[in-house]
Amino acid sequence: MSNKQGDFIWYELMTSDADAAQAFYGPLIGWNFSGSGQADMDYRQISIDGDGVGGILTLTPEMLSGGAAPCWAGYISVDDVDASARSIKEAGGTIHREPWDIPGVGRVAFVADGQGVPFYIMAPTPPADNPDATSNAFAATQPMVGHCAWNELATTDPKDAKAFYSQQFGWEQDGDMDMGPMGKYEFLKVGDERGFMLGALMPKPDEMPQSAWTYYFRVPDIDKAVVAINANGGTVTWEPTEIPGGDYSLSAIDPQGANFALVGPRK
Repeated sequence: MSNKQGDFIWYELMTSDADAAQAFYGPLIGWNFSGSGQADMDYRQISIDGDGVGGILTLTPEMLSGGAAPCWAGYISVDDVDASARSIKEAGGTIHREPWDIPGVGRVAFVADGQGVPFYIMAPTPPADNPDATSNAFAATQPMVGHCAWNELATTDPKDAKAFYSQQFGWEQDGDMDMGPMGKYEFLKVGDERGFMLGALMPKPDEMPQSAWTYYFRVPDIDKAVVAINANGGTVTWEPTEIPGGDYSLSAIDPQGANFALVGPRK
């Protein structure tokens, strides 16, 4: 694919109940689901209006007994997965799963930053009939319902995390916002000529059990989303709050315990 080093290109829900997750997120965000064709695992692809935006991975009993818990994880594009994995380890990160190949999809590794926040790195294999295919799972330059709109890292060590992601992926700080006692909300952009914003990092709030990435998915109506979350077994943990630009954002937990966030207008 023609995405560049450091782009978010996919979002994966790891869950204990894929059917329940599908029933929850489908009506909430407008996603469609299909099988991935992988015979050895229950992996489902998420799409909207024909665009692939993510997947659902069913956590096996072995994974759960080993400490895995429902969560969302982002995929970051890299040119060389093996070299990137080595660099991440040398910089104080962790390799949870060494690089492996997914036929027809790409080469992947499951890693974590210096504060233990997990994510994937991936060198995608473009479709044979579309070698310049580009992922827009993260809608970087325009609002797109059902796509990720913002990537937010809450961390116990913002200074170290900023240096880590800058070194690994070339990200740059692009200003900040003072949140008072909570510290600074530091905006992040890609470090190449495109210069688009990709998200932000902030000090981990006391109420968060651990450092984590939170991914904000766009919905057409934030108040209808609140109703759907509450009606279908989810929990809103941060009520809709107006953000710069006039949209509203919220944080929530799905019925299986995965944290996520939404952004959209109030109508």
